[in-house]
Amino acid sequence: MTQESPATHAPVRQSVTVALDPAAAFELFTAGFARWWPLESHHVLEGETETAVIEPRPGGRWYERAPDGREYDWGFVREWEPPSRILFAWQLTPEWRFDPDPARATEVEMLFEPEGAGTRVTVEHRGFEVHGELGIAMRKSVGGEGGWSGLLAGYRAAAA
Repeated sequence: MTQESPATHAPVRQSVTVALDPAAAFELFTAGFARWWPLESHHVLEGETETAVIEPRPGGRWYERAPDGREYDWGFVREWEPPSRILFAWQLTPEWRFDPDPARATEVEMLFEPEGAGTRVTVEHRGFEVHGELGIAMRKSVGGEGGWSGLLAGYRAAAA
């Protein structure tokens, strides 16, 4: 087994196929984000989280909101190309805290590609090296069972 150095963190790449056309798959992922994202387990705010939002434009915020109106940013939309692609800046640190410096963000790219009668939805989370040694643990977390594979399984279930 090789040791991964902070300078060579490999991206995390996961895919699912859903029985929706690319436009509907894109819409569910973005406008329907709070319908499938597991807010009970994947949130940063203390206490209850009411919703999670992706603002549909380059520069749009990606954040969660509590019932009392408090908001917590996760990052922002770098590129918005419906119905085929979204590129996010993920500004959460390995400790799951917001870092306002966009130069310290990892990237999450979502691709929506026609496949048969449905759409292959692929996430690539990359750039963990901006966090040095801590980026290795972050990569393992988002690449593990409770990370993107589990999130995409929930997304696929919502699309069914």
